[in-house]
Amino acid sequence: MKQIRTEDAVGHILCHDITQIIKDVKKGVAFKKGHVVREEDIPVLLSIGKEHLYIWEKDDNMLHENEAAEILYGICHNENIAPLEVKEGKIEAVAQCDGVFKVDVERLMDINSIDRVMIATRHNNSQVKKGEKLAGTRVIPLVIEKETMEEVKAAAGEQPLLQLVPYIHKKVGIVTTGSEVYKGRIKDAFGPVIRQKLAPFGAEILGQEIVDDKEEMVTAAIENFLAQGADMIVCTGGMSVDPDDVTPGAIKATGAEIISYGAPVLPGAMFLLAYKGDIPIMGLPGCVMYAGATVFDLVLPRTMIGEKLTKRDLVKLGHGGLCTGCKPCTYPHCSFGKGE
Repeated sequence: MKQIRTEDAVGHILCHDITQIIKDVKKGVAFKKGHVVREEDIPVLLSIGKEHLYIWEKDDNMLHENEAAEILYGICHNENIAPLEVKEGKIEAVAQCDGVFKVDVERLMDINSIDRVMIATRHNNSQVKKGEKLAGTRVIPLVIEKETMEEVKAAAGEQPLLQLVPYIHKKVGIVTTGSEVYKGRIKDAFGPVIRQKLAPFGAEILGQEIVDDKEEMVTAAIENFLAQGADMIVCTGGMSVDPDDVTPGAIKATGAEIISYGAPVLPGAMFLLAYKGDIPIMGLPGCVMYAGATVFDLVLPRTMIGEKLTKRDLVKLGHGGLCTGCKPCTYPHCSFGKGE
């Protein structure tokens, strides 16, 4: 910190707030700590009695907090992500479209392990809407060594730290299994729920086939939607372990690869995920019909950006995969599914 004549302070950084008082008009901070003094500021500073200022000494080896924040944002910036205006050494990143927000968590930890820098983000794989905040960057002091920021860039590597992947238009077929629905004994309640959950992603519903508890009928219905060009198939009913629950076997009979029958998520443990080539086929447990948020809500957004999930992806859901059943349900603005 150094004292300097106000007239000589242009380009220097203030070390403290400066208050301006105008009787019956104004009392408050005229210049904040960290402000870079401009030529037009000099008359104002002199008018409030500041003939000397305390400033940070210029040093070619140091960066102002705003400059450092720009470097941190540059590490984060990627397609579909945009910055808000730098303010007091902080830059916030916002979504430019609806989609799934991706964070390289290991690299984020490496960067945040460097003293006096920080990047705070939303959870990896968060479902976000256009205009929502994704991350904030800043350094802790007013000025920081260029050497430190070079260390940050080295830790970040060549690839952006963050991604926002937009949803893809998908054609979806719904297969509903159950003799009680097929024979008209009860009205189907699953179809409307699935349509409601798919609607925010702009999915095109090819149709819904209601079939009896016969494996060959379920398989034929799935293959019919595949022939129509379905990008995704959702099967409801027949997903428990009773002898007459035939949906898992019917999905396997299509030649699809079963990724997992079962997931470490509650509600939703009896979830099945399979792929016929790159086309996901899901078997949904009954809880999807009545619970506020289930495994389907965790898997669906990632499927709708074209991500092909693995067994490991489902295993990871176990950490954070317990829904506490809050009333009212606030998902996705809660801890459910946010273990990473």
